[in-house]
Amino acid sequence: MRPSAGRVAVVTGAASGIGLAVARRLARDGARVAVFDLDAAAARAAAERIEADGGSALPAAVDVADRASIDEGLGAVRERFGPVSILVNSAGKDGFKKFLNITEEAWQRIVAVNLTGTFHCCQAVVPDMAEAGWGRIVTISSSSAQSGQPFMTHYVASKAGVVGFTKALALELGPQGITVNTIPPGFIDTPMTRRNEARGFLGDGVDHHAARTPVRRPGTPEDIAAACAFLVSEEAGYVTGQVFGVNGGRNT
Repeated sequence: MRPSAGRVAVVTGAASGIGLAVARRLARDGARVAVFDLDAAAARAAAERIEADGGSALPAAVDVADRASIDEGLGAVRERFGPVSILVNSAGKDGFKKFLNITEEAWQRIVAVNLTGTFHCCQAVVPDMAEAGWGRIVTISSSSAQSGQPFMTHYVASKAGVVGFTKALALELGPQGITVNTIPPGFIDTPMTRRNEARGFLGDGVDHHAARTPVRRPGTPEDIAAACAFLVSEEAGYVTGQVFGVNGGRNT
């Protein structure tokens, strides 16, 4: 039996990169997957790709910074698939600015997506999980929350908040059969990473950073998806409140 058979999973930011890899993996493991993404066309394409591979997927154009948008998307999920039992918060927004050049608007937008969006999504699905007495939540934070990163103060602060949020929520929800863990990815080769490389934000580039990683390669979205698949499984029921590093040894 596939480990997530019969489960309903919501993955945010699921149209590309880590979110897409997680959505595809959970569908392969038997979950019915809701593909939430701000880009409606990309969400549809991702859902079609999952279904072409034999999975079951529902696309939804959702802005995680907008609670009404989340609730509307979840209404469609519940109508088609039923109550949500798995949530993976992968939607995120990065930014590169010198500290003194970060505007209040830029600060608020990154916090709204990365941290407040995580809060909104969790609060919206926890009632389903509590009623079932079973749930799995995984937040995608960032290894930069552990090590810091220059010119990304707003991003790092938001992702550090996700780590603290995860730990606190795990303590509160554990008695209800709901686990909450966070994965802070290391240096992952995603479309966003390549765009930042092209813009000159990654110094000497992807290959340089890969050479500085103990396993001598960048991570892949599938590396994160594999860890996520474990954390949402029945076997991970005794794992909660953990910072589950997937970083090739860059942070130990």
